[in-house]
Amino acid sequence: MARTVRNAKIDTRSARSKLPTGKTIHWTTIAPGCALGYRKGAKGGMWIAKFVKEGFRREVSLGPADDVMDADGLTALDYVHAQTKAREWFSSSAMEAVGERTMTPGKATITVVMQDYVSEYKRKGGKSLKELESRINAFILPKLGDVTLEKLTTKRLRDWHAEVAATPPRLRTRKGDDQKYRDTSEDHDALRRRQATANRTLTALKAALNYAFHEGKIQSDIAWRRVKPFREADSAKIRYLKPDECVRLVNACGESFRPLVQAALLTGCRYGELTALRCSDFDETAQTIAIRASKGGKPRHVVLGDDGAAFFTDHIVGRASNALVFARPDGTAWGKSHQFRPLADACEAANIVPPANFHILRHTYASHLVQAGAHLSVIAANLGHADTRMTEKHYAHLAPSHIATAIRAALPKLGIVQPRTVVALKRA
Repeated sequence: MARTVRNAKIDTRSARSKLPTGKTIHWTTIAPGCALGYRKGAKGGMWIAKFVKEGFRREVSLGPADDVMDADGLTALDYVHAQTKAREWFSSSAMEAVGERTMTPGKATITVVMQDYVSEYKRKGGKSLKELESRINAFILPKLGDVTLEKLTTKRLRDWHAEVAATPPRLRTRKGDDQKYRDTSEDHDALRRRQATANRTLTALKAALNYAFHEGKIQSDIAWRRVKPFREADSAKIRYLKPDECVRLVNACGESFRPLVQAALLTGCRYGELTALRCSDFDETAQTIAIRASKGGKPRHVVLGDDGAAFFTDHIVGRASNALVFARPDGTAWGKSHQFRPLADACEAANIVPPANFHILRHTYASHLVQAGAHLSVIAANLGHADTRMTEKHYAHLAPSHIATAIRAALPKLGIVQPRTVVALKRA
């Protein structure tokens, strides 16, 4: 059995308890090019093995440390367990094969990098696979697909990032025709939205490049670490519908589409969540609906108000438990893009300018809850947000606050605004 290499900073539980929590990895060299590392997280530490040879570098997580649970060699590893497991990984035939295949880093193209990353994303069960693949095919591969990692420079990435931001939104184009683009010359917010798109695409590219870096296909990550996203590109004010607009929109919807719009305004659920609902997902006693597959991958129960509970009760009465709650006129399920045309037609008939998309119905639900005084954590739970950060980002400015109350109560009238004598007419 190999001798255990000691390190006074990490070889005992008490020694590791004195280390600060963070991203720093504390390494112990076991053999030339082979090291065991420990990183301390908020909920415990993690053992990591690192292999470096002739420009090839690879890291792998070995398992959690015995910081919280007693070591058993499986669910919690002490220092000796971790070192034994690391040696097994260093000497494995699989490790040797990987080393032979990737001994000359930098030769892989961006196309290969993105393919490897998508495969890893699938393996981990990523929930936005179609969106990721669409972004890669539209923005990354056409300009960078043939570029090798060794020729990938910071300037090239910055130029590509700027080009994505400068390109107007694409329109649906018949296969074989030249790509058509939307005219945004009179849209003052178009640049911000395109910068936001460029930032999201940059994030996807960086994630793939970081994966390639940890897999040893490139020696340095400095080229893309220097490329920064556009600032304040995601700072748009969230749009929502006023109560009278909600009434006009619902009244303008077609008979089969109207229930979907009503449900969105009453629950804040996404289009895909609503179209997947079955009658058995509604609990009349608890006044909730069960969302079994959400964007984040976690199921949740959406609590309904009195109007929402009455709506679902009336809508599914007498129907089979496994029937779709919302179906098209021919009885088939609503598809991914079937909502665009009927919602646009309803917005035009209801004189809602600019037209609302389906996600704005979700914003409307949340915005009215915030203005009514509901706590942000409660709204986040009903919307399916992992925490309140997204909710605070979009809706915190609408919440009643002691700051607004104090200012409005204390600010004196200066006599520079005359009382209004004109009463605005409500739009028909």
